[in-house]
Amino acid sequence: MVEQLNIEVVYALPNEQKLFKVVVPQGSTVIDAINLSGVLNQHPEIDLDINKLGIYGKLGKADTLLRDRDRVEIYRPLVADPKEIRRRRAAEGKIMKKGG
Repeated sequence: MVEQLNIEVVYALPNEQKLFKVVVPQGSTVIDAINLSGVLNQHPEIDLDINKLGIYGKLGKADTLLRDRDRVEIYRPLVADPKEIRRRRAAEGKIMKKGG
């Protein structure tokens, strides 16, 4: 008998998190769970050539084999690099101090 795996597929939007629970056969991969979840139908903006994938916050690949109760995560591309934002804020703070 083929063992079934209980998997969660998660896609985080700016103001909410979409959670899809799926049951997949043993030997399934990250991409199998994503395809079975229906998340791509509900969110056509997801581009698996651009969006990174992970399991429980660790970056992974589409062909990674799943284990029971894994949480597959689809990450949205960053709008801005957090390091660059901090640099800009620091530079703006220096300018404001000089002018004041």
